[in-house]
Amino acid sequence: MDVESITDAADPRLDDFRDLTDADVRPDRRGIVIAEGVNVVERMVGSPYRMRAVVGVASRLDALRPALAQRDAPAYAVDKWLLSEVVGFRVTRGVLASADRPPALDAAELVAAARRIAVLEGLNDFENLGSLFRNAAAFGVDAVLLDPTCADPLYRRSVRVSMGHVLRIPFAVLPGAWPGALDLLRGHGVTTLALTPRGERPLRELAAPDRWAVLLGAEGPGLAAATLAAADERVRIPMVAGVDSLNVATAAAVAFAQLC
Repeated sequence: MDVESITDAADPRLDDFRDLTDADVRPDRRGIVIAEGVNVVERMVGSPYRMRAVVGVASRLDALRPALAQRDAPAYAVDKWLLSEVVGFRVTRGVLASADRPPALDAAELVAAARRIAVLEGLNDFENLGSLFRNAAAFGVDAVLLDPTCADPLYRRSVRVSMGHVLRIPFAVLPGAWPGALDLLRGHGVTTLALTPRGERPLRELAAPDRWAVLLGAEGPGLAAATLAAADERVRIPMVAGVDSLNVATAAAVAFAQLC
């Protein structure tokens, strides 16, 4: 891996990483995925995403040399102050990488190939989304499906919080009207389990179906009434009196651990 040193914050070779505080929502940047930190960059290297560039302080680039030797992407060494100036905030992890966003996956193809699925409704918190993908990876979930109102899993904060696992778990947006799109899962023999505090059956009493999908709603509102009605079963995580809910990523982890 050849490393080029850069000392000018205006150098155009750093444009992928410029002003990242708002870059994820700018139309000209939606085709770029950003990874932060050695572990996340290593997972980007091992993903199918086509890498564009890596920038960081010398010590972090040295740690990544074995991984980056697998990719033909330019690497740029900068000092920590210049890196923070370019990015727009203090970069404590010392290294970032960029990659091209791949074409969107087909939801039907994912469902046909998966046995264990997470289906998300209205999740717009980027950190919860990243945590959920990390939990899905930990418990062997095969795919994540999103309704059209969910946030982008490839937003920079989601990628970072997921520890890069969002780059390895296939995901797709469900087509058509919601929650009618759940018919796609039913048509492939997937049992849909709506996770809700009002579920009729405790999750721990459920024998895991051969193929299942856990439906998870946003914190606060939870799953919509129409989604609950469309699910095959409504299940709950038993909790002590006085506690009526969990963080959605935590609830997902409990469900995945029980079912996987």
